[in-house]
Amino acid sequence: MQENFDKLQIGNKSFSSRLMLGTGKYRTQDQAIESIESSNCELVTVAIRRLPTDLNNDNTTFLKSLDWNKLWLLPNTAGSQTAEEAIRMAFLGHELACQLGQEDNYFVKLEVISDPKYLLPDPVGTLKAAEFLVKKGFTVLPYINADPMLALHLEDLGCATVMPLGSPIGSGQGLNNLANIQIIIENATVPVVVDAGIGAPSEATKAMELGADAVLLNTAVAQAKNPKQMAHAMDLAVKAGRAGYLAGRMEKKYYASASSPQNNISKLL
Repeated sequence: MQENFDKLQIGNKSFSSRLMLGTGKYRTQDQAIESIESSNCELVTVAIRRLPTDLNNDNTTFLKSLDWNKLWLLPNTAGSQTAEEAIRMAFLGHELACQLGQEDNYFVKLEVISDPKYLLPDPVGTLKAAEFLVKKGFTVLPYINADPMLALHLEDLGCATVMPLGSPIGSGQGLNNLANIQIIIENATVPVVVDAGIGAPSEATKAMELGADAVLLNTAVAQAKNPKQMAHAMDLAVKAGRAGYLAGRMEKKYYASASSPQNNISKLL
């Protein structure tokens, strides 16, 4: 029922699922395919740098095994250390989308990371690349530190979302930047996607309960003992968190409050 009325709108596309999955770090291609299917996700992110430009290459059988009538490709500029590299990857990503039959797909997950140790996104390079790509008609989803002011600047440039990290990419540390993520959610008028650091379904639920519009994750599923089952768990977690957010949490109280007050009982007698 939820999917019928509560769509996620990014640019000119709407999605029923609020879970986005990456495609790296799986032990086998079969595990990746099964996990994507089990997650019910619709947006799948692929690092363009790791792929050949020609899908006829045997190494790309994984992509050709997915149903691109149901999925939407989110090309990822991962590995780009400068704005110029990220811009080049974005255009290659569109070419890949065209080969999959998505000629109108100008989506790009923008990553500019010049820090090889902590893999923290470069705010200056991200701003520079985002401004150029937005002007070229791309639907830009920038991966950023949980920086509320940077998020506002990117939104002002015309980015379709902002994607603050929960904690360092691939770390599984959870939502270490909770306070800043809350500020970003409060200020944003575009979808906020919590990206990176989530390791457990409970953390995905927490992000959605805060009011995040979606969650993007990879390692938490790919490196789970049972990736397919974890993908299903993440699907349920995101749906539960979204439903809880829409329902509205009860107010916290300093003191206990009986669940069956005496005055309520007397009214029923």
